[in-house]
Amino acid sequence: MKLVTAAQMRELEQRANDSGNSYADMMERAGTLTAQAIMQRWEVKGKRVLVLIGPGNNGGDGLVCARVLHDAGASVLLYVWRRTPDAEDVNWNLCQQRGIPFVRAEEDANFNRLNAELAQTDFLVDALLGTGVARPIGGLLQELLQEIQKFLKRPRPTRALISPSAPEAATRTRPIIIAVDLPTGLNPDTGALDPSAVAAALTVTFAFPKVGQYRFPSADAVGELVVADIGIPQDWAESIPLAVTSADEIRALLPKRERNSNKGTYGKAMIACGSLQFTGAPTMAAHAAGRAGAGLVTIALPQTIHPIVASKINEATFLPLPDRLGDWRPRSANELLAFLWDSAYDALLVGCGLGRAESTREFLLRLLENMPTLQNPPALVIDADGLNLLADVPEWWTRLQFSPPPILTPHPGEMARLLNMKTSDVQDNRIELAHESAKKWGVVAVLKGAFTVIASPNGQTTLLPFANPALATAGTGDVLAGTIAGLLAQYRAAGRHSSMEDSTMSDDPLKQAYNAALVGGYVHGLAGELAAQSIGHAGVVAGDILPRLPEAIWYLQK
Repeated sequence: MKLVTAAQMRELEQRANDSGNSYADMMERAGTLTAQAIMQRWEVKGKRVLVLIGPGNNGGDGLVCARVLHDAGASVLLYVWRRTPDAEDVNWNLCQQRGIPFVRAEEDANFNRLNAELAQTDFLVDALLGTGVARPIGGLLQELLQEIQKFLKRPRPTRALISPSAPEAATRTRPIIIAVDLPTGLNPDTGALDPSAVAAALTVTFAFPKVGQYRFPSADAVGELVVADIGIPQDWAESIPLAVTSADEIRALLPKRERNSNKGTYGKAMIACGSLQFTGAPTMAAHAAGRAGAGLVTIALPQTIHPIVASKINEATFLPLPDRLGDWRPRSANELLAFLWDSAYDALLVGCGLGRAESTREFLLRLLENMPTLQNPPALVIDADGLNLLADVPEWWTRLQFSPPPILTPHPGEMARLLNMKTSDVQDNRIELAHESAKKWGVVAVLKGAFTVIASPNGQTTLLPFANPALATAGTGDVLAGTIAGLLAQYRAAGRHSSMEDSTMSDDPLKQAYNAALVGGYVHGLAGELAAQSIGHAGVVAGDILPRLPEAIWYLQK
């Protein structure tokens, strides 16, 4: 699903209006679908609902929502800011025909009525501004929102202070907050969040998610995000390069498992990783490649650490290479290349736990220099120390200009080194930097972190919908890199097997690489969600993700 800016959304709405899907029709759908999203999650009959109504279309959406909730049996009050209804304000008039009461913020001295309603309301619907925020909030609106913030921060009364005549106060919770399109004060483009903004438990946005909903700090204020269809065709946004992926898209891209198959059907992945200091990294990556479905996984590693790593994994084969006290030697590249020449592999992952010794850098540069000479070079994934070693090489990206295009998987710190900038600057401009860097470097870039960004050299850019602290732990990057390598091996192998009737498999190297990064990132993120659901967000370790990779794939296939 495409991610749009406020300007792009306005253009799409204008096109819809010009095509016969009027603003009034879209408003009716928006408000109705918001109310339906609320009713699908909570019982509203007999509940109290306070709807904050603003002056524009967002306020109109809120009026429709209020009417639908009223008709469903809720007790609704409109709290109105800067809206001056007239005969053409159809939705206001429909609310008044139903006798829905209202209070004007401009007439509510010291917000006495607002606080009285907040104390007894079950649902608070924010329909004040939506995408209409254009400047810092001030004046009466700022005071109104700050009053709500103060109410939400108040401690609940202790039992000793609860009146015997009102025992329900002992169980009353804070109102559930629902945002119509966007929480007021959330910038739909930059993700900036006004200090007055009130975070929502549920946000119902319309037609397409907005870029700012996937940027921090605003992402924390969105809550559960629902995208409601208001009649704008998805293909109208086809030219917009930025998207967020969905389970349905990933499901369609998963490699198929044929009954009449063997391990060769699903590709061979080579994992060139590890050093004396990092013996867990190759194991994690190799396990992940196998769990992602690769038919054969081989670990190339310094021979000093071979016994240690071999004791941790039974399913992989091994290629021990000459080393210097656990560090890679340049001539190890010659032996690895010779092995790849004689035994064609579909994917090669380099970097996890590689170490940063100078001899290791020479190994990596020799490997990259000579890979194009292979008869059938494997598709390349570079992670972790592979990236750190390259970052110190002038114009390092010129050494990666071969087909198929490599996949780079930096975390923000590694991306900062590759770009020679501060990590904070990377985090502030994640989408733009991934998009621009992928094109400049000629690679598929996977910028890891909350809402991982995947960018192609052709300009295609996709966000993953996961922001999970359970994955913020050492080793999960190795698992991700191995997952991508395992899927890349499958896509490459499937592209060779013309007998496999699978329209999702492509022989386009760039598409194979992008799909491997996209599906691998999504499966890894979903596995993290499954781990968090069963273990919690704290205490998950990388090894907990491994068995959940096939669970995530199975979950998607249901």
